[in-house]
Amino acid sequence: MPLRTPLYPLYEKYGAKITDFGGWELPVRFSSIKEEHEAVRTKAGLFDVSHMGEAIVEGQGAAAFLQKMLTNNPEALENGKAMYTFLCNEDGGTVDDLLVYQLNEEKYFLVLNAANTSKDINWLTTYAGPDVQIKDISSETALLALQGPKAAEILQTLTKADLDEIRPFRFLEKADIAGYRVLASRTGYTGEDGFELYCRSEDAEGLWETLMSAGSTHGLVPAGLGARDTLRFEAKLPLYGQELSDTISPLEAGMGFAVKLKDSREFIGKTALQKQKDNGIPRKLAGIEMIDKGIPRTGYIVFSTDNKEVGFVTSGTQSPTLGKNVGLVLMETEAAEIGSEVIVDVRGKNKKAKVVPVPFYKKG
Repeated sequence: MPLRTPLYPLYEKYGAKITDFGGWELPVRFSSIKEEHEAVRTKAGLFDVSHMGEAIVEGQGAAAFLQKMLTNNPEALENGKAMYTFLCNEDGGTVDDLLVYQLNEEKYFLVLNAANTSKDINWLTTYAGPDVQIKDISSETALLALQGPKAAEILQTLTKADLDEIRPFRFLEKADIAGYRVLASRTGYTGEDGFELYCRSEDAEGLWETLMSAGSTHGLVPAGLGARDTLRFEAKLPLYGQELSDTISPLEAGMGFAVKLKDSREFIGKTALQKQKDNGIPRKLAGIEMIDKGIPRTGYIVFSTDNKEVGFVTSGTQSPTLGKNVGLVLMETEAAEIGSEVIVDVRGKNKKAKVVPVPFYKKG
């Protein structure tokens, strides 16, 4: 049986085109990917992200446990603050990238990638002592993401909470949004301002309809997986399974800000990651822009101009914002100098491209 989110009953009403995404039936688009992408860049879009996994880690040993498991340092957290971090294996590869919210000093809320939820919880449970409890709450939790420059204006009409107080990577655990009890955070996966609204599964439909109604005069549109992917891609936000994997480290993906190697604490994967950094990171995630016609798709092989294989495309598309064919490439560091010319194998044909700065898009 396919997996469905609590918002599935609304998809037909809003004209969703459904696709399979890791066993989930999810909307790839409602109108068009380009229209939804542009709406999020200029106004606002509403995403159903309820397929994501959620877990609670709590107990007297919870803080110390997360110190051992996470690359970013949870000591920097405080009540109402979130952080982006990684679970790594002993080789420095990525088990998953995730968000961690501190509810209190003994209770943490984790947001996991949908396809990795069971794997992550098993990984955490393997290392947890008797003073740590781990609970998967994915089935009882829905997640709506309101993204775009109009997001705060729309949401503010539905709550007495001062949304200006929710700074980036902060949250309100018990926000009242039009009578719905919601954990409201300001993180996001589009390169724009926005809010993530975690609610009870049974409240998801009502909250969605309330948000769509409130945003009707602000240009709010429902948005699907297609726009979510092009938006995050332009902002160089990694997708697990493409920019990150059990053989791609956070350092190679350019996410070193969330890997605290200078800490005195030990965490799983630290030794391998430190060695990688000390020896010079052999691969890096670089941007390319096509010179010849062609779109650099995921998995395409990239060569130097002297025909040496130097990497592969992790994500690529025609950027809706830039109107250019661009891609992210995990490539040998020496070959990733800005301005260098490379060759992309596009369905058996050699197409010229050049290395360009990333992210492709920055807000403002």
